Amino acid sequence: MSSNNNSGSNKTNIPEAKEAMNRFKYEVANEIGVPLKQGYNGDLTSAQNGYVGGYMVKKMIEAQEKLMADKSGMGQGFNGGSN
Repeated sequence: MSSNNNSGSNKTNIPEAKEAMNRFKYEVANEIGVPLKQGYNGDLTSAQNGYVGGYMVKKMIEAQEKLMADKSGMGQGFNGGSN
């Protein structure tokens, strides 16, 4: 296996992005009622941790979809608002 293979790695390549993702993670956990804290979180269940990660992905996809719709002028629907 090559040392350049990042398969299975969840490293953040941009340091500023790592901090932003950490803030986002705690924001989402708070929003959905998961008691995530700094440091050790071994007392949380796999389901709780998975829910935080899944909800983060959902929110990122929603934000990207909104951004793409706003940029393309399709804010009122896929036919450019002529429905």
